[in-house]
Amino acid sequence: MIKGVLFDMDGVLVDSEEYICQAGIEMFREKGLLVSSDDFKPFIGMGENRYLGGVAEKYGFPFDVEKDKARTYEIYDELVSGKLTALPGVFDFIGKCRSLGFGMAVASSADKIKVYINLKEIGLKPSLFDAIIYGQLVERKKPFPDIFIKAAREINQSPEHCLVVEDAVSGVKAAKDAGCRCLALTTSFNGSELEKADWIAGDLSEAPGECLNW
Repeated sequence: MIKGVLFDMDGVLVDSEEYICQAGIEMFREKGLLVSSDDFKPFIGMGENRYLGGVAEKYGFPFDVEKDKARTYEIYDELVSGKLTALPGVFDFIGKCRSLGFGMAVASSADKIKVYINLKEIGLKPSLFDAIIYGQLVERKKPFPDIFIKAAREINQSPEHCLVVEDAVSGVKAAKDAGCRCLALTTSFNGSELEKADWIAGDLSEAPGECLNW
């Protein structure tokens, strides 16, 4: 029986991929390395340590995790100011979850600073959620299941009673390995890449009713 809903952020609540990618490209350009958006795609959903570090590793380029991430977030904050909006169906879906009495958590591999920037920009108050879990709170990021196990615990539910809403291949794997059911949204990957999810939809406005009724 469903009792909780765990939301990934990027590609689920908001589409900020374009901006974090631009910020990463600019950060690397400042350091003297030219990269493209395609370089980042294999690392979507894994948190910025891997998102940026994986690209640096691909090119054998030096990467200072804390310094380079901090610079990327500075650029990102400037890029997204006044530009982010919630994806279709977000407010209605969250409202329905709340009306049904489900516990809710954000469970994002992104760092705390990015999670809260995004929530502020799209007009979602952190208090709407019973817990907000970000990348620094778990040692192993997606595709490991740790973040969803922790998020379920923080809303006082077991993973098997939770629905995860994800958009990334790594996130779907993490959700299923945690023992959750998963609704995958095709905002970042196509449906065939997300086939291990229990349900697939274009965005939350198209979420099938059965994903909240099991």
